[in-house]
Amino acid sequence: MILSDSAAQKIRELILEEQNPDLKLRVYIIGGGCSGFQYGFAFEEETEEGDMMFTNDSITMMVDPMSYPYLLGSTVNYIEDLQGSRFAIENPNAKTTCGCGSSFSV
Repeated sequence: MILSDSAAQKIRELILEEQNPDLKLRVYIIGGGCSGFQYGFAFEEETEEGDMMFTNDSITMMVDPMSYPYLLGSTVNYIEDLQGSRFAIENPNAKTTCGCGSSFSV
């Protein structure tokens, strides 16, 4: 998995706002959404057993072992456009995605 430069920069900004250098971005998959699975994002301090860790310029992203196979080869970006600003995942494993890009099927 890849944490893009834009995502790492936004995470850095959010960590500075929270004044907690121990925060890491957790990316995960949950069932639901219009296409079957949904992406989730959360800031957490602690890692869990089996977490996969990815870094970009000292910023850490973690993925749990159950979500990792669905996200293998993905890139996490931070996008600002007409739809707003958000973290987005480019997932080569997704066969279909919904219009907003927040859910997918495999």
